[in-house]
Amino acid sequence: MDPAMDIDDPTPAPAPPPASSTISWTGGGVNVGVGQQPGESTSKKKKTSKVVVDMPAMDLDTYISSYVGHTRVDRLLFIADRCPSLTVEAYKMALADLRQTQSTWRYQQVLQRLNEFLASRGQQPLPMDQAWFEATARACRAQAERLDSELKAYKNNLIKESIRMGHNDLGDHYYNCGDLANALKCYSRTRDYCTTAKHIVDMCLNVIKVSFELGNYSHVQSYVVKAESTPDIPDKNIVQAKLGCATGLVNLESGKFKRAALSFLDIAFELGNQYNDVISANDIAVYGGLCALASFDRSELKTKVFDNAEFKQYLELEPEIRDLLNAFYNSKYAQCLQLLDKLKNNFLLDLYLHSHVDLIYQNIRKKALVQYFSPFLSIDMNQMATAFDTTISQLEPEIASLITENQIRGRIDSHNKVLRVKQTDQRSSIFEKALKNGAEYQKQTAHMLLRMKLMRNDMIVKDDRQREDRDHQRDR
Repeated sequence: MDPAMDIDDPTPAPAPPPASSTISWTGGGVNVGVGQQPGESTSKKKKTSKVVVDMPAMDLDTYISSYVGHTRVDRLLFIADRCPSLTVEAYKMALADLRQTQSTWRYQQVLQRLNEFLASRGQQPLPMDQAWFEATARACRAQAERLDSELKAYKNNLIKESIRMGHNDLGDHYYNCGDLANALKCYSRTRDYCTTAKHIVDMCLNVIKVSFELGNYSHVQSYVVKAESTPDIPDKNIVQAKLGCATGLVNLESGKFKRAALSFLDIAFELGNQYNDVISANDIAVYGGLCALASFDRSELKTKVFDNAEFKQYLELEPEIRDLLNAFYNSKYAQCLQLLDKLKNNFLLDLYLHSHVDLIYQNIRKKALVQYFSPFLSIDMNQMATAFDTTISQLEPEIASLITENQIRGRIDSHNKVLRVKQTDQRSSIFEKALKNGAEYQKQTAHMLLRMKLMRNDMIVKDDRQREDRDHQRDR
């Protein structure tokens, strides 16, 4: 039984918080600085350091057009909070989207934050549309009361399908109002009234979507497992692709880059943008490509990325990620690292990727250094520095770190600036192998002699039938 199902029925939607309150909104488990929904627990939020990004190489209109719903607003607010050059544009786009919902309190908070930013730059603040605000708030409360009354009537009639639909409609209403805590409760309560596989899958996908916005990734994983274990799933390919996206995001959040890569690489291109209220098709290419570079070896890149017909279609949506993968695989490391530097600001503005950018970049660079040195017995570090578009003074500590971590078996000649493979003494290794084989032979011989002595003295455990046959032979 889900813990959320033991909570009493949600009350009608609360009134918007006062403009003077200080609250924070969580999107994708990341604090983006605007609007915590009423009743939400903050225990699952991930605290990350804020990185301010200047001059990202992105067109905001083109980027945000791939998303719909709450994730579109979450991403706009995240960008507004971290990129001063796009703050005003992102806030205005978020306000326009929020006017299409019933989340009046969130609209109020975003407008307040925008006006604070404009005032800090000596610009005129934007006025509040008070008529729309009050009319929408009244309509929101009235609809919540109506849906709650209908649900109580359905419960009195004891019709399971009507009760399920009542909880679902109330959950949709709370979700549209931005009250994620109550939306999660309503969606979870439909679990006891699901009668078909489609009902179960819809319930799981609704809970997964809300849990992502609350930052509750453990909840996401448990409902992914439940959905995957449901038999006779309708539209199985699309559902499995959505669940694969959810699994990939959970693994990405926990820093399990190889598992995340495998999840994203396994998503059918048929999904397209059918899950863009959580993740876009472009994101699948970006997340899958970066996680693969950070965790796969050369052979895995060949078999699981370049020979993957489905994922190659996703890469066509992100040519720069495709070029990045090709540059790394073809050992064009300077080009690869330059592309990474060019795209870094964009990745730092991504809702799910931003906190992992530095670690992913470190892993990619380490793998490139290891792969570059692997075919050589010795190499001039000046040549290596040129290949990686860096200097000797920066390269030498990196190589020393890789040697310490046993990723490179070599030694650095600091005087001549040469990296050499650590040679093993073949004569000593042969003697060690011979001694090891001799000790193993001696051990096996001792065991065989012991067994022979035990058999000679009849100190062997036998079953009853063997014992009877032995006694019969003695009697004869």
